[in-house]
Amino acid sequence: MNKSISVILLGLITVGGFAQAKKPVSASKAPVKSATAVVNPLKNNSDSVSYSVGVRIAQSLKSQGFENLNMTVFEKAIADVLHNNKIGIADDVINQCIGVYQQKVNAAKSAGVKKEGQAFLAANSKRTGVVTLPDGLQYEVIKTGTDNTRPTVTSKVKVHYHGTLINGTVFDSSVDRGEPVTYPLTGFIKGWQEALLLMTVGSKWKLYVPSDLAYGDNAAGPAIGPGSTLVFTVELLAVEN
Repeated sequence: MNKSISVILLGLITVGGFAQAKKPVSASKAPVKSATAVVNPLKNNSDSVSYSVGVRIAQSLKSQGFENLNMTVFEKAIADVLHNNKIGIADDVINQCIGVYQQKVNAAKSAGVKKEGQAFLAANSKRTGVVTLPDGLQYEVIKTGTDNTRPTVTSKVKVHYHGTLINGTVFDSSVDRGEPVTYPLTGFIKGWQEALLLMTVGSKWKLYVPSDLAYGDNAAGPAIGPGSTLVFTVELLAVEN
């Protein structure tokens, strides 16, 4: 699984994300007004689109942990940009402020998730067949390959994998897609790198990866939250040195 970088896109809005295409009305039936239809209380298009854009921006901000903004300052910043006023903070400082804030939010979110992961790994370590390495990575061998070739740190590897959270939620799977992936070993998370160096071609292992060997306090896509412990079934298909 490739490394992911969470990027905040506050200013990019696409019309396609705001509206859904209307379904054509059958010519043989008169349209029936839904009893639960929502009436737009705003009387003109300018007000309607203004409110709609505000909703989408707020939803995006909330999903990224920006619920507690100072609305007075926030609204001033929007007005300054839209009215071409002088921006009160240098551009590179803006990025720094956003990054520091999000790191704090992610750290707070990850604390509870990490505890759940630690409890899961502690219980999992007691199961027969599970090996726990000194840094906390756990694995169990599903199948041992007949080829003794192992990757090196400079290798490219071809793998099939199936990744889930500890609750069983699937977040990525080359197996489900029916297409293995090939990447440099160093392109994978630390837990994968460590395990693949121990595996031989044809081997299939189940990995239990602590958050600090995965994405740490960062989120990775919509499913992997900060502090997540991850579970992978990994099959090493080939090594390119």
